[in-house]
Amino acid sequence: MAASSKVIGPETHMLNEDWTIVLPRRGKQRRNLRRIRSPEEQQKPWFPTEIESDPHRVSKLLQRIEMSIKKMESSEFYRTLLDQIQTPEVLNSFYNVLGSESNMQMVIYGIGCLESYGPPRLQLSLAILMKRKFSWIGDIEVFDPILSSTEARVLEALGCSVLSVNEQGRRCAIKPTLFYMPHCEAELYNNLLQANWGAMLKQMVLFGNSFEMYHQHVLEFKGSIVVDTARHILAARRFTHEFGIKTVSDDYFAGFHDSSWLFFRPDLESELQPKEI
Repeated sequence: MAASSKVIGPETHMLNEDWTIVLPRRGKQRRNLRRIRSPEEQQKPWFPTEIESDPHRVSKLLQRIEMSIKKMESSEFYRTLLDQIQTPEVLNSFYNVLGSESNMQMVIYGIGCLESYGPPRLQLSLAILMKRKFSWIGDIEVFDPILSSTEARVLEALGCSVLSVNEQGRRCAIKPTLFYMPHCEAELYNNLLQANWGAMLKQMVLFGNSFEMYHQHVLEFKGSIVVDTARHILAARRFTHEFGIKTVSDDYFAGFHDSSWLFFRPDLESELQPKEI
């Protein structure tokens, strides 16, 4: 997940656990899901490949993430994003999702390798800062099948919970939920939308790849595999309110380019019916 490229698609693949890790030309790792073959595989127990965490690595990674948090907090990118969240249009969209609830849980899928790459650390830093800033953001749960025991320990030290089950992105939003998924692969978004297709979509906020960019990709490359892996993404465009994220500087391009806030407001049952795309 080249600096000038705006096409959301795979470049190089490496198989790891249940997901295909996609190594970008620039930035963090992106990943693609294998197709789900049975309901049992949707809730598959997961354990880190390491047996135990390394205390020295835990301490070193904690320091690096704290530095990343400080960098993010003092950046123009972060100030611009806070201004965007607090505009009436975006803030009201959050409140519409909250309804009568006091907060919304944050679920982070596909954060990537925190030890090896800077963009995942910046993405995690933003999530942590948003929770500290806004009282209506609740607990944070994190999952990525490539997480090590050391990374899991660091996430817990930062106040996050690491899931012990690979949900394959199929979490049902039975309560207001912010899904934080910058630069995940199309099939992971598609799984999430499919699992919530109906009234539960209104209880979701998604921070992730621009759905408009998927649409443009399909228009430019007809017959693309994106049509099959992103069918629910393309269908959801009819009732998605999208607010693009401004990366502001090159320091934040790799972690956040082509990212958006996405809110779902299907008003008619007909909007949820499958259509040819």
